Amino acid sequence: MANKATSIDNQIIKLRNRGMILDFEEAKLKEILLDIGYYRLGFYWHPFEVDEDHNFQKNTRFSNILNLYYLDVDLRYLLIKYINRFELNFRTNLIYWPSMKYENNCFWYTDPKIMSKEYIRNLKRYYNFNFINKNFQIKRHHENYPDHKYAPCWKTFEYYTFGSISRIYESILDEELKKEISSKYQIKKFQKFQNFLDTLVFVRNSCAHSGVIYDLNIVFGVNELPNIKFNNGNSHQLDAAIKVLLFLLDEISLNRKNELQDSLNNLFSKHAENEQIKDVITKKIGYSFPS
Repeated sequence: MANKATSIDNQIIKLRNRGMILDFEEAKLKEILLDIGYYRLGFYWHPFEVDEDHNFQKNTRFSNILNLYYLDVDLRYLLIKYINRFELNFRTNLIYWPSMKYENNCFWYTDPKIMSKEYIRNLKRYYNFNFINKNFQIKRHHENYPDHKYAPCWKTFEYYTFGSISRIYESILDEELKKEISSKYQIKKFQKFQNFLDTLVFVRNSCAHSGVIYDLNIVFGVNELPNIKFNNGNSHQLDAAIKVLLFLLDEISLNRKNELQDSLNNLFSKHAENEQIKDVITKKIGYSFPS
């Protein structure tokens, strides 16, 4: 029964009966199952199941499940590091260019003449009592300027999440201003740039909340990139998001782009001789191993 808890001993019996090769001492198996959890590890042995009864394909080893799990962990930390690098640059551009255009309005992000009606209507979701009180510099600003309903954008945006600042960009009414910002990344269409932002926010949030990354499905799909093809022609796989990140990093810092590319190649190459893991990397992530 799926809704009945199973002991560690029975978990081991189930895996063995379904055909998994348990290539660890039993004490180590119990340690791993108690550490990571049977249910969570199920996300990593799922690619090796061959039927509805959850039987495993021949030669499925527990060590391979663990290898895929730690590959996912390493990939998650790697992606969040470099997405954060892009986020910092985007935040700076989102502060600077609108602030230059509306130089006498440091609260432009709250102005209904500048922002969409929907954003203004939901502004309290982003800027409210809790936001003010949990962020020291924002709280101090209101103590120093009690007549201000909001803090200037260069203070506020430092405490907004990546998703929040992405929504601000999306909600700017002036399309030429949005194009000016997207052009800093060599992207002419602001709609395409918004798609890239949504993609990276989705991946970043999945990473930050310990989501399973290797088979991440980007439901809305990633827009095409200039002169770059998605592996397997699939715009919904993680590799499509990785290509977006590499493209954007190339406009910020070639060194950071090369760092990420080298780190990814090194991470995946560790499993190049393991056909089961390599198959998952190729089919699920969409990564293409060098010929």
